[in-house]
Amino acid sequence: MAVATKYVSPGRRQWSWLSILAWLTLIVTVVISLWPMYWLFVTALTPTRETIKVPPDLIPINGSLENFQRLFSQARNYWRWGLNSLIVALSVTLFHIFFDTLAGYAFAKKQFPGKNIMFWIILSTLMIPAHVTLVPLYIVTRQLGLIDSLWALILPGTADVFGIFLMRQYIQTLPSELEEAARIDGSSEPGVFWHVILPLSKPALGALAIFTFVRVWNSFLWPLIVLQKSINYTLPVGVSSLQGEFSTDYGLIFAGAALAALPMIVFFLVFQRYFLEGVRMGALKG
Repeated sequence: MAVATKYVSPGRRQWSWLSILAWLTLIVTVVISLWPMYWLFVTALTPTRETIKVPPDLIPINGSLENFQRLFSQARNYWRWGLNSLIVALSVTLFHIFFDTLAGYAFAKKQFPGKNIMFWIILSTLMIPAHVTLVPLYIVTRQLGLIDSLWALILPGTADVFGIFLMRQYIQTLPSELEEAARIDGSSEPGVFWHVILPLSKPALGALAIFTFVRVWNSFLWPLIVLQKSINYTLPVGVSSLQGEFSTDYGLIFAGAALAALPMIVFFLVFQRYFLEGVRMGALKG
């Protein structure tokens, strides 16, 4: 009796090996990407006397919440630092979503003299290093009386060139027929923007919100320059102030950094659907 055998074409066997290689590459990439985050939380749960042990423990054998207890007892303004960071990050993110989308809509759909020249001039400012603007920005902030206040962190970040470019590129892909239909139905220009452009731009808005929130939350140099009192610190500046002059308490610092990373993780998980959809649609339409 003949035995039936399943024929596997060489091309199919080659695709199988490619699939295995692709999965292995993805797994290695994920492990490398998540390793710093894993080590952050492991060190935060490791007693201070064991954080400098060589070789280190990859799994916290004697893990405890000792570092977090010491953090709350020594850094009494820690929760205030977190509140300051949250206020600044959310405020700047909302400003970016509104003003960057307005500017992107104007450059994408409106016609006015010098539009392209103005857009390229604005885009060319991306080549200017941020550190070059620190001195003039500090002088303006001091003259306005905003030093050592959260307004010194919020007002300079109300709009961003990258956000304008991102929203302009995305809004250009939206069909203009929807705007014309809304105008025919009697909608005003603010109504077109609010009821047509914004709902259709959710994927790009999600990506812009993630980029902005993470960047502002992690901002260190500018808050370090303009903030003076400990109660006004943001989390990056506050956590760095925990480092001693002659010694470094790694357990305490890593505990503060671990708590500071949690809002960023939550924010990304909330908006990741829009972020991934924006990346996917950008790839298909670009």
